[in-house]
Amino acid sequence: MSTRRRAEAPNADALADENRRMKRLRILVNLTTAELMQSDLTLAEARAVVERMRGAALALFPGSEATFELIYGSRFERIIRGRFGADAERPQ
Repeated sequence: MSTRRRAEAPNADALADENRRMKRLRILVNLTTAELMQSDLTLAEARAVVERMRGAALALFPGSEATFELIYGSRFERIIRGRFGADAERPQ
């Protein structure tokens, strides 16, 4: 095996792993979005669903708390506010 081919293999493996984790994250986000929008949850249950999603996302991508909040946290918060109105003020 050439030196170049050996150097490419770990990069290809790392890329495949990241793609697998991204696909799993997309599926989890889609399922969480559907659950928040379609199920008969209380506000507390909806917040718990988002917290479980946050934990799953951080398990897949450790250290990405700020990214989660920026992208997905705000999306889930909009859904919760849309369903629960003024009662859904985000806890500090």
